[in-house]
Formats: sequence, C-alpha cells, structure tokens
Amino acid sequence: MKKALSIYTLLLSGFILFSCSSKSQDPFADLETHKMGKVVGEIETVPGKYGEDFAEPKILLTQIPNLIKEVEEKGSVEATIQGEIQEVCTNKGCWFTMDLPNGESMRVTFKDYGFFVPTNSQGFPIILKGVATMTETDVDTQRHYAEDQGKSKEEIEMITEPKREITFEATGVIIEGKEA
Repeated sequence: MKKALSIYTLLLSGFILFSCSSKSQDPFADLETHKMGKVVGEIETVPGKYGEDFAEPKILLTQIPNLIKEVEEKGSVEATIQGEIQEVCTNKGCWFTMDLPNGESMRVTFKDYGFFVPTNSQGFPIILKGVATMTETDVDTQRHYAEDQGKSKEEIEMITEPKREITFEATGVIIEGKEA
C-alpha cells in the first residue's frame, strides 16, 4: 500500500512539474485555451470567466477568515470566495496566489488543469469557486513554484522543508476589472 502511494505521489509530482514548466522559443506555442475559447497567456483583456461557469453571488458564501477556520477544523471546505490575485505562474498561468488575513498566502490551482488564467492577471480582483484544503507541500513542489516565479537559484535552494498550508483548487473563476 505504501509503495503504491509513493509511486502515485511521484507520478503526480512529475506531472505537475512537467505540465507547468515547459518553455519554448514562442511564448504562446504551448499555451492552452480555457473553456471560453480565449488563448491563455498574456492577453489584452484580463477580466472574464474562466473554467466552470457559475453565477457571481450577490453575497459571498464564505468569508476568508471563516474559510481559514473551517479548513483548519475540517481539513477541506467547498467555498466561493473573493480576493485579489498576487503572484501568477509566468509560464502558463496554471496557478496564482492570494493573500490571507493571517499573513500567509494561498496557492490556487485549477481542477484537472482544465483551464488557466492570463499570466498578466496580477493585481486583479477575483471571485473563485472550488475546494480549500489543508495540505503539506513537499520541497520539490515548493522549489518548482519558486522557479515559476523567477526566483534566484540561491532562493530556491533555501527551500529545505515541507510547508503546511491552505491551498485552493478552483473549478471556476471570475476575474473582475480593476477600479480606476
């Protein structure tokens, strides 16, 4: 059982590293389209719906402080939340981070890598629907994310311990326009 779990974990880690790290001469050569049909990469108009379509709620179902508390108590929670995109995977837009009120950040990925967000969506307000989970991110995955962020070799090598954190797997997102 442990051997099968270890093999599964290695395969999953390899898939994540491979799927997000490919680079080519043409920065748009290997980009996918999200389900709305727009090319994902650096695009002129960032606001829009990505992934599973869902109605923008009038009142958010879960406030971030409540989300943190529920995830810490239950391990995972299905939620619709609102925040602001901080850092974005610069290769494909296959993940982004959001700041949490406890001083931590939360990494957001997309269910089954079924869609991505524009790589230039940093700073945009966002509403997302999906599942928040308390996870332990291994060293290799943290280093991969640091590489995606363009961190230096020295900064990457300083990552030496797994990190317990809240992550969010989104089924759909709505990126709103920035207020002028």
